[in-house]
Amino acid sequence: MCPGRWFRWHHTALQRTNLNLIQAICLFACLPAQAEEIEEILVTAVRRAVVEDQLSVALGTLDSEDVQHHALLTDALADAAGVHLQQTTPGQGAAIVRGQKGSAVLHLVDGMRLNNAIFRSAPTQYFALVPTVAVERIEILRGTHSSLYGSDAIGGVLQVITRKPEFESTSVSSRGELFASANSAERSIVLGGTLDVGTNRLATSLSLEFADIGDRRIGGGGRIKPSGYESRAARWLVAGTPAADKSWSLDLQFLEQPDTPRVDELVAGFGQVEPSSSEFFFKPNRRSFVHGDYQSSSGLLGLDWDVDAAWQRIDDDRQTRDYLAPDRTLERNRSDLYGLTISGSKRTDRGSWIAGVDIHHDEVSSQRVSEDIVGDQRTVVAPRFPDGSSMQLLSTYGNGTWTIGERHAMTAGLRLSDVRTRLPSSQIHNTEISGDIGWVATISEFWQFTSNLGYGFRAPNVFDLGTLGNRPGNRFNIPNASLESEHVVHADVGIRYRKGGNEFQMSAYAMRYRDRITSVSTGGVTPSGRDITQSVNAAESQIHGVEVAFRSEVGMSWLLDGNVAYTRGEQKIAGMGTEPADRIPPLSGRVGVTFDPESSYTLEAWASFSADQSRLSDRDIRDSRINPQGTPGWASIGARVTWVPAADWVLTLSFSNVLDARYRVHGSGIDAVGKNLTLSARWRW
Repeated sequence: MCPGRWFRWHHTALQRTNLNLIQAICLFACLPAQAEEIEEILVTAVRRAVVEDQLSVALGTLDSEDVQHHALLTDALADAAGVHLQQTTPGQGAAIVRGQKGSAVLHLVDGMRLNNAIFRSAPTQYFALVPTVAVERIEILRGTHSSLYGSDAIGGVLQVITRKPEFESTSVSSRGELFASANSAERSIVLGGTLDVGTNRLATSLSLEFADIGDRRIGGGGRIKPSGYESRAARWLVAGTPAADKSWSLDLQFLEQPDTPRVDELVAGFGQVEPSSSEFFFKPNRRSFVHGDYQSSSGLLGLDWDVDAAWQRIDDDRQTRDYLAPDRTLERNRSDLYGLTISGSKRTDRGSWIAGVDIHHDEVSSQRVSEDIVGDQRTVVAPRFPDGSSMQLLSTYGNGTWTIGERHAMTAGLRLSDVRTRLPSSQIHNTEISGDIGWVATISEFWQFTSNLGYGFRAPNVFDLGTLGNRPGNRFNIPNASLESEHVVHADVGIRYRKGGNEFQMSAYAMRYRDRITSVSTGGVTPSGRDITQSVNAAESQIHGVEVAFRSEVGMSWLLDGNVAYTRGEQKIAGMGTEPADRIPPLSGRVGVTFDPESSYTLEAWASFSADQSRLSDRDIRDSRINPQGTPGWASIGARVTWVPAADWVLTLSFSNVLDARYRVHGSGIDAVGKNLTLSARWRW
C-alpha cells in the first residue's frame, strides 16, 4: 500500500492525459501488482505526449503540495534534485542548474517564455513573480535540449505547469479552497484562496494570494533589517472543452512586490566596512501575464495541434542611493514580451514527432532620474537599458522519438533560430542552428541506460548589450553593443531503476561553454568606489558533475527519498590563466523520510546539507556576498506533521532549522532562515 500522498498523486494523474515523468513513476509505483502489465505511460516533457520509457532526459518535478509549503514559488526549488537555490534577498530566488544561472536557464510558464530581453546572466528574480496559487507542478529539465527550447536552454529548463479546473458533470458545480499560514522566523502571514465554477464543457477559476513577510531572523537569533516585503497575486482562468478533441483556455496572472529591499546592498558584506548603498529597493517588481491556448487532436493533416499566444509585462522599477550619497536614483524599467507558438505533433506505431514555429517580440522601455534628497530637485540621467530597445526571436524546429527493436529508443531534433536585438544606435543579428540527440537502452525489466548530446546557444539580449549602472559585487557596468552568441556542447549519461515503489536515478554530465559573456574590469573606478566593468565574449568554461536521486518504499507506510549533486567547473578568461568557474555550487543534497499510515496524519522529517566551497574564481573572491575564504559547509534539519481532522480540512505544523544553525547558501546575499515554526491551515469544499 502506498503512502497517502503518493496515492493522491496517482488519483490526480488518472484524471489527466498529460502526465509528467515523476507523476508517471508514482503511478507505476502505486498501482497493484497487475499494473506492471501497462505498456505505455505518456509524459509531456518533450512538448508532446511520449511514452515515458523512450525518454532519455534528466527530469524532475515538484507538485502543488511541494509549492504550497512556501511563500514563493522559487523557495520550493531548494528541495529539487540537481537544483541549487541562490537568494540575493528575500522575495527573490534563482535556480542554478548544472552550474548555470539566470539567462543560461530557460524559464517557461505553460510553454511560454518568462526569459525576456532584460533577463540577467547573473541570478535573477523574475521566476519568483509567478503566483504559487496557479501552480500544478514545476518541471525541471536538466541538460541542453535546444531543439525543443532554443536560446537560453544552456543548463536546463524550468517550466511551471498551471492548474486548470476540471469538472465531470454537465451541471454547474463549484469547489474552492481557503488557506492561511504564519511563521515565527519572519513573522510572516500568508493568506489565499481559490474558487472553481463550471461544467465539463466550460469552467473558470479565480485565485488570490497575499503575503506579508517580516524581517528575517537568521540562525543564532539576529534579525536582518530591512529584509521584509509584501506580495500580492491574482490569477483568473477560463477553460473550455467544446468537443472531446478540442480545448481552449484564457489565463490571466498578476503578482506584485511593491517595495522589496535588496539586502546585500544595504548590509555590509564580506570585505566591506560599510554597505554599498543607503537605499536599494525594487519598487515595484511586477509581472502581468495573459495567455491564450487552443488544442485540437486529429485536426488538419491528421495532426495534434497546439497554438499559444501570450503577453508578459515585467516592471523592474528601483529606488537606489549609493552609501551616504546626496542624491538617489529612481528607475522605471519595463519589458513587454509577446509570444506565439504553433506546433503539430503525431504519434506513430514506433514513436512520435513534433514540428513547430516559435515567434517572440520583446520591447524594452527604461527611464532614470536623479533626485536630490534635500532639495527634491530631479535631473534626467542615462537609463539602465537603452530606451526603445527590442529583441525578436523567430525559430522553427522538429523533434522525433522512435523505438528501435524492443530495447532501444532514440530522440533527435534540430532548430533554426533567427535573433535580432535592436538598440537605438545599433543592431545585433544572430542566426543559429542547434540540436540534440538522446538514446535509451533497456538493460532489463527494471534498469535503463540513458545518454544525451546537445549543442545549444544563448543569444545576447538587451541586458548583455546595453546595461548601464550599478551591479552586484560593488561594480558599475558600461554597455558593449558588439557581443556574439554563447555556445555550449553538453553531454550526459545516466542509469535509472524502477521496481514497484523503488526508484533510483543517476546522471553524470560534462559541458564545454564557449564564447561565454562575462563581466571584466576596465581598470576604472567610479567616484563612489565601484569597479567599472564591461561585458565581453571572453570566457570559456568546462563544467562537469553528478546528480543522484532516489525514492524507496519501506514497508507499508514508510517512504525514504533523497538527492545529492556535485558540480565542478574551470574557466579561462582571455588574458588570464585557468581558474575555478564562477558561482559553482558545492556538493549538496537532501534526505527525507515520510511516515504515512493512511490515517488522519502524516509525519515527515528531513535533513538538508552542503559541503564547503573553497574553489572560488577571482570574481567570487571580490563578490561581497561570498566569503573570500570560502563558504563553510552546513546542515539543517526539519520536521512536519500534517493532520486531516476532517475530509475538508488540512492542518500542518512545520519546524525547520531545528538546531538554529547559522549558515549561508553559497553565493547568496543573506544568511538562511534560523529556527522557524510554521502553522498552516487549508479548508476545501
